[in-house]
Amino acid sequence: MDKKNLKIDQQLNKRTLLGNKRSLTLTDEKLVDFSSNDYLGLSRSEGLKTQILSNYEKLSPKNGSTGSRLLTGNSLLATQTESELAKLFGYNACLVFNSGYTANLGFFSCLPQRGDTILYDELSHACIKDGSRLSLAKSMPFKHNDLEDLERKLKLSEGEIYIACEAVYSMDGDFAPLKKLCLLSEKYNAKLVVDEAHSTGVFGNNGSGLVAELGLTEQVYATIFTFGKAMGIHGACVASNQMVIDYIINYSRPFIYTTAPSSFEFIAIQQAFKFLKNTPKLATDLKENITLFNQELKVQRPARYLSNSAVQVIITSGNQKAKTTSKQLEEIGFDVRPILSPTVREGEERLRICLHSFNSKKEIMSLVHGLNSLLC
Repeated sequence: MDKKNLKIDQQLNKRTLLGNKRSLTLTDEKLVDFSSNDYLGLSRSEGLKTQILSNYEKLSPKNGSTGSRLLTGNSLLATQTESELAKLFGYNACLVFNSGYTANLGFFSCLPQRGDTILYDELSHACIKDGSRLSLAKSMPFKHNDLEDLERKLKLSEGEIYIACEAVYSMDGDFAPLKKLCLLSEKYNAKLVVDEAHSTGVFGNNGSGLVAELGLTEQVYATIFTFGKAMGIHGACVASNQMVIDYIINYSRPFIYTTAPSSFEFIAIQQAFKFLKNTPKLATDLKENITLFNQELKVQRPARYLSNSAVQVIITSGNQKAKTTSKQLEEIGFDVRPILSPTVREGEERLRICLHSFNSKKEIMSLVHGLNSLLC
């Protein structure tokens, strides 16, 4: 073994021994999808696909954006899309990024300054944590949805204070206590930042998210919306006031030094929200399927995992148990993925079940029967 690669080989072997080595696999299209983040089925929608392609052909834009937004990559289409999004989400301004990861990275790496403090929920997505690490501000986690722990840390915080959370948590499926977080942020003059990755499209009028649905837009400093999940396309945006957006444009390295999204991506964003506005039944069907799943599942789950979101969780405690159960479900026709440590804490390995508007009642009942048989 080449000495240059010995350390890498040892680390990969360690993961193999622990049963958590990652690899790329193809999705078996014959299986019933209970795994993807395509909560509303928009990624598979022929109607949306036709709508996007039709508008793309009419506009006849360039294939690529040709540069960063600050050079040759800006366009009237880009600014129109951002204006439409800001209006939809209830903010003064909006800035589109290539993905939710880069949007969070771009926000947290530049807005908080030296001497400031970022307090993030311990179960926040890696992009929030990575952005915080790149910031010159001090950052520390607070216990998941624990307002008492958050308040203790707010009292110790210095400078401008940023509180970061997810509206719906991607691995647990539970909700942030947004109303109470708004009250705490006001009490300590902190800036609340909410990642709506798993609630964009599913909640709020015309898919405007949970912050909008709860009427909290004016109390939330900034919201990050992601389009690669329920919206079925790609990209993301930061929504806030115009000064925040101007600051990101001037100081956020993930925004400044990356090629802008293509015209096709901006058109896809526009058309996805137009399509969703005209098909409100998708969100209704999803909520009915969530209710059915929770009513019929007999597997005992801690209260925190009884979710009204599309993400449902069953703890298996152990990588091998999670992988074995996932394989057994695959053998009876269902695509349900195991989530292993270190993605989640050791002892909290799980099956992560994603429900969709396109899952039939029969499919859900069959999945529930399989879970009840294997785990009860």
